[in-house]
Amino acid sequence: MKDHPVIDVHGHWGPWFFAMDIGDVRENLRVLDEWRIDLQIVSASEAVTYDAPGGNAKLARLLEDQPRLRGYVVCNPNDLTACEADLRRYLATDSFVGVKIHTSYPRRAISAPQMRDLFALLNDFDAVILIHTWGGDVLDLPRLLDANPRLRVIAAHMGADRWDLAAEAAKDCDRLYLEPSCSITDAGQVAHVAARVPEGQLLFGTDATLIDPAVSFGLVEDARLAPATAEAMYWRNAAELFGLQDAVRAS
Repeated sequence: MKDHPVIDVHGHWGPWFFAMDIGDVRENLRVLDEWRIDLQIVSASEAVTYDAPGGNAKLARLLEDQPRLRGYVVCNPNDLTACEADLRRYLATDSFVGVKIHTSYPRRAISAPQMRDLFALLNDFDAVILIHTWGGDVLDLPRLLDANPRLRVIAAHMGADRWDLAAEAAKDCDRLYLEPSCSITDAGQVAHVAARVPEGQLLFGTDATLIDPAVSFGLVEDARLAPATAEAMYWRNAAELFGLQDAVRAS
């Protein structure tokens, strides 16, 4: 097992509509213990797929007594009024450290006007954003970052089947980070990305409890990264990005 901390920047809490029983927080804690993950940053699955304000509120209550979890405020680009209210309500707390945006469930691509307006709103909050990417849409992120200089963005799934494009997008944009969680994998993808993207922009994510962490751990270990690069990816970069140094020491 690893002799350094691990921070999972892409986790979920709550039930999904898939045929799997993973809604209880005890499943999050079981996964963290099994894989020796120190901290996990989660979004409420209900907020991602259906009701952002309702899911965010339920997650806020859960996080009050879960020291190994931190939260993402889920923002739906179709409802900026609700987004702004939740950002003011939760980002000022210690429990929430970033913002989660999906593109498929609200049916808004990264290039959509609604996403442009949401990013402009989030720029006012100096937000760290985890956004779903799948395919060539990852190439739209540098343009949004250029227009919003206070934002830092994590491309979830590092573009999925177009991790090569994710590497191209991130290598020239120092506020764009990549994490490898995904339901599909290709041999050599993390090694390819790590050879092209600055070490400080690599993060570790699992998509648990939706996907078992074995997938992401396998992808990273298969890359045979230098020890310093592996530590940066597994936890050091996330601790700095989210201000979690004290939380890691306490875990």
